[in-house]
This record gives sequence, structure tokens and C-alpha cells, in this order.
Amino acid sequence: MMDLFDTPPTPRSVAVEALTLEQAQAELAALAAEIAHHDTLYHQQDQPAVSDAEYDALVRRNNSIEARFPELRRVDSPSLKVGAAPAAGFGKVRHAVPMLSLGNAFSPEDLAEFVARVRRFLGLVEDAPVGFVAEPKIDGLSCSLRYEKGELVLAATRGDGAEGENVTANVRTIRDVPHRLPAPVPDVLEVRGEVYMNRDDFRAMNDARAEKGEPLFANPRNAAAGSLRQLDSSITAARPLCFFGYALGEVSEPIADSQWHIRERLKAWGFQLNRPAELCDGPDKLLAYYEGIGRRRGGLPFDIDGVVYKVDSLELQQRLGFVSRAPRWAIAHKFPAEQAQTRLKAITIQVGRTGALTPVAELEDITVGGVVVSRATLHNEDEIARKDVRVGDLVVVQRAGDVIPQIVEVVLSQRPADSVAYAPLETCPVCGSLAVREPGEVVRRCTGGLICAAQAKERLRHFVSRNAFDIEGLGEKIIEEFWDEGFIKSPADIFTLEERVGEGRVELVGRFGWKEKSVENLFAAINQRRNGIELHRVIFALGIRHVGEVTAKSLARHYKTMEAWIAGMIEAGQAMPGQAWRDLHEIDGVGPTTVNAILAWFADPSHQEKLDQYPGKELLRPETVIGGLGIKPLNVKAARALAERYGTLDGWAAAMRDAVAHSPAEAWNELVATPDVGEVAAGEVASFFLEDQNLTIVRELADRLTVLEAEAPKAGNSPVAGKTVVFTGTLEKMTRSEAKARAESLGAKVAGSVSGKTDYLVAGADAGSKAAKARDLGVTILTEDEWLDKIGG
Repeated sequence: MMDLFDTPPTPRSVAVEALTLEQAQAELAALAAEIAHHDTLYHQQDQPAVSDAEYDALVRRNNSIEARFPELRRVDSPSLKVGAAPAAGFGKVRHAVPMLSLGNAFSPEDLAEFVARVRRFLGLVEDAPVGFVAEPKIDGLSCSLRYEKGELVLAATRGDGAEGENVTANVRTIRDVPHRLPAPVPDVLEVRGEVYMNRDDFRAMNDARAEKGEPLFANPRNAAAGSLRQLDSSITAARPLCFFGYALGEVSEPIADSQWHIRERLKAWGFQLNRPAELCDGPDKLLAYYEGIGRRRGGLPFDIDGVVYKVDSLELQQRLGFVSRAPRWAIAHKFPAEQAQTRLKAITIQVGRTGALTPVAELEDITVGGVVVSRATLHNEDEIARKDVRVGDLVVVQRAGDVIPQIVEVVLSQRPADSVAYAPLETCPVCGSLAVREPGEVVRRCTGGLICAAQAKERLRHFVSRNAFDIEGLGEKIIEEFWDEGFIKSPADIFTLEERVGEGRVELVGRFGWKEKSVENLFAAINQRRNGIELHRVIFALGIRHVGEVTAKSLARHYKTMEAWIAGMIEAGQAMPGQAWRDLHEIDGVGPTTVNAILAWFADPSHQEKLDQYPGKELLRPETVIGGLGIKPLNVKAARALAERYGTLDGWAAAMRDAVAHSPAEAWNELVATPDVGEVAAGEVASFFLEDQNLTIVRELADRLTVLEAEAPKAGNSPVAGKTVVFTGTLEKMTRSEAKARAESLGAKVAGSVSGKTDYLVAGADAGSKAAKARDLGVTILTEDEWLDKIGG
């Protein structure tokens, strides 16, 4: 299994409102990596490594930073993802309708904002009635049941939201799941719900396991998840699983006009419902339901970790639609975390694949909410300093449903007299290389790169992970074993292993756990990937910073083939903007139009004569000197900002010539404009290809693999499927959010900026610079009415 804290969690030492752009960018990168790691542990392995409360805090922090810096939202942002890829051992099932997660509310203010956000999106006045269904949030495992002509034909877990595990045989053993539905019933009906275990059944099962000397389950949720994922369905049948139905997936014909009526139809078909549920018509009544069920929580026969609110009207649900991770029309309101105190024994350091040094708290065993825990993340050195956490301290820890807690605070009155403040390591504990913290970064990183065994192993582990190459039989423990033996040191070594074994250079048969059949199975799994793997998996497997699954898929769709992608990235690296160009664009008070005018002026050699009139002159009077050059639309405010930044005319002119010489070329602009990429990820990818050792690895893989050409988006019946659309100005027929959601539902890619790859700019009232750029690039500009005509209203 991957190290528990491979990627450092987000710091909380700086309030979101106080973050600089660089701090926010770095923190979002750390959050994306850590939350993805915890998603995998929770959804794939049923072995969560953090509490619900800690996980929710990470997601909440991520969303708050994105709200303040929307331009920094990453393509692998946790707000765009659901769960993790399905585990091995079961067949894969592609969900006809994605199974999404829910956003979270933690306070009455969050709840009120959710209701207000629904009204804003729909363009409703403040007192317009909107009904909601409030239900208990069952702490179980999401599952989708597919019925065709009333017969249960398929059951699947949520997986990553798009693809889950086929658990049909196991689900058929659950007593609450009807095998056949009474008529009338649609030809196709997918019932979504939760597999769970009642508390009394859980205790009885654990008592029986204790008598037999078998390991005990930590809690009902883990017991239910582990039981549903048994490869032997007879084991599942012996476990006391239950099922609640609460929503629909694909349906061949409408069965209701509201969420409440869906509940009634499910009950009529024989499904158990999550109760008690209520119809509410505003935040006050929703909050009253939350507080009421919180008081009754201990008396319910099953575990709940909060409540769920859903807009009742299915018509409004359809209008509200979805973000990539969750529906806009529903939210989960979580219960508070549980707390306890224990002693901090030691602080250890783990090194992840990107070189991140993550401090981990080693705790004296403590039982919190019925679960014994002994480790917790300490985030990073800023977080340790903010809380002043020291070895020997008595600390307050909290959890809300699972295993590893977060440290909330130190009990200073119990601090030992000889305690010493934590001092960050300056060298890597694995390879001894310098450990540095770059300006604006929240993470200290080992500079050893691939000479650091920890990083090299973790990169290989990532390479074979489920969302990357997913090679059956070549898991993380085997990678570590083969690394230590020198069998696999780089990704390409995986695909020469069979050849080396055949030549007698590597001996596998006879090693502990390796027989002829297991070696044969390993080579078969490797060759399956060698002879046909999707391009986006290859890109993701390389472990480039800021390149998650969404980014990898976008790059694959855009460049289509491995060869074209490699060539494009090499060109983009050579076409990256220089530092002088970047510096100019970051000066406050100098807008993009002015920047473009300045660069165009300095690109013209004939303007040198004007510069010669002021040789080396200090820019103490910028309105006179810079203004005298005749650069329009350069104004006094911008001129003063330039004078403050560059000091002298000669210094400014030299910087501008450098900026012109190292302006970004088309290959870079194309990469940045690729949907779901942006400048941060583009910079990481292009820089990756500037390293000779990285380029060598990629080319070795290209020589040894058959990489499938990426499929273009399916056009369907939509005239805008696969097209890139930008919205600008004020729309009158719908809100901007609704317009974007509608475009995406039709298969269009909505971008935030105009480029040569933009197909349509939809211009509302007061359209500004985006419309001007679209005209310059020859992009088709549509009015709001023309856009609505194109998409059919």
C-alpha cells in the first residue's frame, strides 16, 4: 500500500483571505494530491487513513481557495472528482448516468448559502418557494441496481463515479433487494441507494468473529463495504447486509415529477427507504430537521453521519444540473466530529513521489468513537508551527467516522518542561539530499529526484496504480520488492522484464510467492497493457505534477496520438514564455491590452530612435519619459508602475526586448488553451519534457508500447458536441452558470479564455476584451439568441 501520508495535506496556517496567488496555487496542488490519495484508500481499499472530519476539512479548504481564486482551479481539482477508480477483482461497469458525490455543509450558514445558491442559479427572487426533501445520510456503500423489464440484471458500486465494480452476484444475496419488480415498471430502471449494516447486526457479527479468533471490523461501514466486495458471494450471503433506495439513475421513461414521489414509487416496488424523511420549504425548516434527527441519532438502528437535502422538483433538478463532482440540487449536512486526548510520542517524516517531506504524528493508542488510532498527519512545518506541536505534548484529536484523526490543538497546561520546538529537516531522511522549500510553497521537498529511492519507488508505484497502467499482479509491494532487487528501476524496465527472465538475467520462479503460473500471469498482464493502452493512462502514469486524470484525458483528446503529444510537448517547452515576459504580465496596474501594446512597440526596430532621446534616464517622471514614447494606451498609472518596477529607461528597454524575444510561441499557446490545462499544468508538462532523462523515459515507453489513439468526443445529435465555447458579457435568457452547464451537457467544452482553438464565443451584453480577441482570431461570435437557436433552445 502507498505510504499513509504520501502527499502532504493542506496547511491551515494562513487564512484563505490572506493567501497570496503563489501560496494559493501551491496549496491547491498539495490538496489535489492528498485528497486523491485518500479517495483511493476509502473507495477502493475500504481502508481510510483520515477521519471524515479531516477529509471534509481538506475539501472545504480546497473549495474556499478556488472560490477566492477561480482562475487557479486545477484540472485535477477534488471539486471535479468523485471517489476513486474501481478496484481489481470484479468486472468493470460503465454507469449510464454518472454516480456523483455530494457537496458538504457544516454550519447553518453553509445551509443558508446552499439554498441561496439554488435560487441564484435559477434566477429566483429571494422569497420564491423551493421545496426540499430532507433524509438521513446513511454511512454505507453507494450502489446502483439496474432492472430491465422489472428483472434485476446488474448491480454496481459507485467506483470513480463513471465506472464501478460489477457486484451483481453479491447484491442478489441482500434480503432488502427485490429480484423482480411488480408492474407497472419502466423497461429500464436504475435504482440508486446504499448498502449498509445495522448496528445490532454488526455487533452480533463481530462477536461471532471474536469467538472464532477472526479479525474484527472497525465499524459498520467498513463491514458493509468489505462484505459487498467478497469474490465469493456465499461469504456476502452470510453477512447481514441491508439496502436503502433513495434515487434513480437511467430510466427509460419518467416515473415521477418530484423526489418525494420517487420515494413513494420505490416503496411501492418493495424497496426499503432511509427514514425518517421530511418535505421542507426553507433553511429554517431544514435546520430544524437536522437538529431533530441529530437528537434521535443514537436511537436509530443504523449509523448516519449527517443528513441530505435535495431539491424536490425534478424539473428544477434538471435545470440546476451538475458540476463535475456533485449535483447542484443536493448537499450533505455533516454532524460534528468526536474528540479525545492522547500523547504525541514522536514526529516521523515520509517522502512521497514528488519529493514532498510530510511530518507524521506517532500517537499513544487512543480510542475515539470506538476505534483505536495511533497515527495522524501533521500537515507540514507551517501547520506544526501554527499549533506549536511538540513531541511529548498532550494533544486533542478528533475523528468523525473512520480511522486516523486530525490533531486539533495542544493542551499547553500539560506540556512537559523540557519540550523542544519542532525543527524542520534540512536534508532528506532517505537519500540525504538537500530538502528545500521554494518561495510560495507550503511543502519542503527533497532535491534528490530519481536518485532518491523513496521518490523513485513512489513514481513506479504511481505508474502501475489503478488509474494509470493498472497491471494486475504488479502492485505496490511487488514494485518495492523488484526495485530493491534491481529488477525494475524505470517504467521501461517493466516491459523488458519477460525478455530478461527468458535470457536468465533475472530469476523469478522459486522466489517466495512466485511459481510458474504466477510469473506467467504477470507477463500476460504486462503484455495486455503493452499491446494496447489508452494515451491518457500513459500521460497520467508519468506522475507529472499538476497533471491528474482530467488533465491527462484532455491532453490525450487534444493531441490524439503518443507521437503527436511528445512532439507537441517538446515544442511547447521550447516555446514557453521567458521570465521577462512573465514579469511584465504580473505588474499591478498594467493590463493585458497595455502589455500587448508595449510588446508590439518594442518589437518594431524603428522605435529605437525615440529611446535614444532618453539614454539611461531615470524614470522619476514616468508620465513625461514613458508617455513621450507615444505608446498607446499607456496611461500615467501604468507608466508609474513600470517606473517603479524597472527604475531606468535602459533597464526597462532591455527587459522589454527580452520579453519580446521570449514571448510564448504558438505551441505553448496551444497547450495552455487546451481545455482543463491552463498555465500551471502547462508549465509543469513542458518543463518535464525539457529534462533529458524524462524525455528518454517517454521515448523508451513509446518504442515498447502500442498506445491507442484517443477517441474524439461523440457528437451524438448535438451540433456543439466536441466544440470549445467561451461565454462573455451579461446573458439575459439564463444565468451564466446555467448556460455553461447546458453547453457541457450537450458535449461542448467550456473554456475561460479565447484562443485559436475556440469554436464559438457567445457574447452577451457588455462583452469586452474576449470579443475583441475573438474577432482578431476569426472565432465565430454568436449572440445569446443565436446560441440558443444553435442548441435548440
